Amino acid sequence: MSTAPDDDELQLIRRSGVALRMGTLSLSAGTGSYRVKASMARIAHAVGIERHQAHVTLTEITTTSHRGRSFRTEVTEVRSIGIDADRLAELERLARGVEQAATASGREVGVDEVAERLDAIAARRPLYSRLPNALWSAIACAAFAFLNNGGPVEIAAVFVAAGIGQAVRRSGLHRGWNQFGVTMLAAASAALCYLGLVGAAHVLGLTTVGHQAGYVSAVLFLIPGFALVTGALDLARLDFSAGIARLTYASMVLISAAVAVWAVSISVGLRPEQAPPLGLPFALELALRFVASFVGVLGFALLFNSPWPMAVGAAAIGMVANVGRLALVEVGVPIQAAAAGAALLVGLLAAAVAPRLDVPRVTVSVPAVVIMVPGATAYRAVYEVSTGDTAAALSYAVQATLVIGALSIGLAVARMLTDRTWGFEH
Repeated sequence: MSTAPDDDELQLIRRSGVALRMGTLSLSAGTGSYRVKASMARIAHAVGIERHQAHVTLTEITTTSHRGRSFRTEVTEVRSIGIDADRLAELERLARGVEQAATASGREVGVDEVAERLDAIAARRPLYSRLPNALWSAIACAAFAFLNNGGPVEIAAVFVAAGIGQAVRRSGLHRGWNQFGVTMLAAASAALCYLGLVGAAHVLGLTTVGHQAGYVSAVLFLIPGFALVTGALDLARLDFSAGIARLTYASMVLISAAVAVWAVSISVGLRPEQAPPLGLPFALELALRFVASFVGVLGFALLFNSPWPMAVGAAAIGMVANVGRLALVEVGVPIQAAAAGAALLVGLLAAAVAPRLDVPRVTVSVPAVVIMVPGATAYRAVYEVSTGDTAAALSYAVQATLVIGALSIGLAVARMLTDRTWGFEH
């Protein structure tokens, strides 16, 4: 007896395959599992799949597609872990357009048409080449240096060091090297470059101060803010397998970078101390905070391969929220409460801005809160662990964890207030 699939089964195979392709492209672009599932479901229903279920983790997707009495289960692995905001926006537009076309016509959308558009999205090259990509990292970390009380020397040295570190990271990842090894190499390169620059400035008599306190800012481009935030949002959606996996991945990236920074610190006898306040006039410091917050978020958004309109939208949102957060902390509000309030504001503003830019909300909300992730505090926690100061390490770790959790809570509450699929279980 023949076991070859009939026409209906072949059609189900093709329909299931195109929905799974949507999921793999979304997951490789760095979005949370809830977004991956939603995108696959929209494509699946538009091409004629009656019921579609998916299980998504950080690197794997398992789907089951039903049509009539037939069903098909597929499993795939996604080894590429990165952030591509441009791809996320294109995939969101495709899913929305296909869904609207199917609803308007009352007919299924052709599988070949969807497959061709997915191929075109997958073939899109990054918006920025290596040099601009390194420049965005340099800009973001230089802004971080000012917000961490760095002066002109620290800002200039961080600008150069972070750009070199990002160039090393991108080169290693494009060659297929192990991601955690690349992270350590990039962190060490940035930290050593920073220390070399400030050391040279000191020897040449350009400054009489060491300025070593700013070297942590030079590696903040390695903070896995996107993974930390989306992982926590997955947990808010009760998707524990994806959320825990994503947070574990983010923790490993953070530890890899921190170990490299610790090795550099130990070799040259440095401690990642916090720099003292700059002592600028209030009006000038406030204006510079607005500029640094805008430029910092802009740099991170462009580093995530965001188109300029998307990046500027995220920067405007992040600027307002981050300056407000810093003001709340200075008047005595606990840092985690200030972070939650700022993230809530980011989420509400993103709900208004993202539709006008025709981009997914996550592409403007996450870059806007990444600048609030306490990367320097997390690095200090790992450093203190390595030196055996358990009390200090625990204090820094708890502080960083509370702030990251507060950022995620603020974004999740904003989604619940503005999105029925988050506010209610269906």
